[in-house]
Amino acid sequence: MFDRVREEIRVVFDRDPAARTAWEVITCYPGFHALLFHRLSHRLWGWNLKWLARFLSHIGRWLTGIEIHPGAMIGRRFFIDHGMGVVIGETALIGDDCTLYHGVTLGGTSWNKGKRHPTLGDGVVVGAGAKILGPITIGRGAKIGSNAVVVKDVPECATAVGIPARILDDETKNAREESAAKMGFSAYGIGADANDPVVKAIHGLIDHCAAADLRIEYILEQLSRLGVKVEDARATADKFDPTYLNRIVD
Repeated sequence: MFDRVREEIRVVFDRDPAARTAWEVITCYPGFHALLFHRLSHRLWGWNLKWLARFLSHIGRWLTGIEIHPGAMIGRRFFIDHGMGVVIGETALIGDDCTLYHGVTLGGTSWNKGKRHPTLGDGVVVGAGAKILGPITIGRGAKIGSNAVVVKDVPECATAVGIPARILDDETKNAREESAAKMGFSAYGIGADANDPVVKAIHGLIDHCAAADLRIEYILEQLSRLGVKVEDARATADKFDPTYLNRIVD
């Protein structure tokens, strides 16, 4: 039992750079507290002490702001960051090494008995405010973007964003992430089909930069085949400061 608790504490250090000491984790992390409450209430649930399990779960919700039904099954090294507003339904199944951020809902879409909540594979990361609804499966290593609403299965190692959630194809996702990294921020968690015009404009700029990079690389390769030295051109492009245009405008 104590080995499992120590493992849960180590997980916090692995996934939250703000954690400083074990004592701080034990006393100040609601996600850690909620998980301890759930481990105990889930055991009571298995012993058929249903009311006691629900009551203990209710106390945990009152203290942490995280609601986990005692019937939910949660794997090892599970981490809830911040945690306020997280809801995990009765028939939810969560694998090992999963991470949930605040405001996440693993909910149902019907009042029928039986399996009605999601199944998360190992290593799934769910961004803040995301809603995963129904008896669907989120594949191993998948990522769910912030505020996404997921009502269909998500393949392994895929990224789902938007309302309703759409799967980003690998080519678009990789090009967008590389371009965003060059600009100094990450576009993770922003749906390509969002109605916000600012979001659409940002995605348009990122996609344009990604396409321009591919074209420039193709041109340099062709010049290199013709015997033109292109190393200096690549070095100049790598050193380009993306804030240069902003300074000119200012």
